[in-house]
Amino acid sequence: MDDLLSNKCIPCSIGDIPLDEDTIGEYIKSLDGWSVIDNKVIEKKYKFKTFLDGLDFINQIGGVAEEEGHHPDLMLSWGKVVVRLTTHKIKGLHKNDFIMAAKIDELYDKI
Repeated sequence: MDDLLSNKCIPCSIGDIPLDEDTIGEYIKSLDGWSVIDNKVIEKKYKFKTFLDGLDFINQIGGVAEEEGHHPDLMLSWGKVVVRLTTHKIKGLHKNDFIMAAKIDELYDKI
C-alpha cells in the first residue's frame, strides 16, 4: 500500500467500482482507530476537552475537505467529533476515503 498522506483525492464517477473487502482490509491497516461499517463506510470518534475544541477541529477538517474535493459526514457533540467517510457517488468506499482519513488523523495529531 502506498502512503495515503502523500496522495490527493481524485474525482470518481458514477459507475466506478467500490473497493473490495480485501483492498479495504489493506487500507484500514494503514489507519489507527478507524472502523469499517458494512464495507461501505469508515468511521472514527475523536475526543476533545471542550465543545469549542471539537468545533475548531471540524473547521480544520472543512478546509482539507475543500482542498481535496472530498467531504466527510461530521457529527459534533460535547467532547466528541465523529467522522464518517464514504463515497456516496459509488455507494461504497474509494481510495479517497482512506486518503481523507489519513489527512484528518494528521490534523488531530497536530492538536
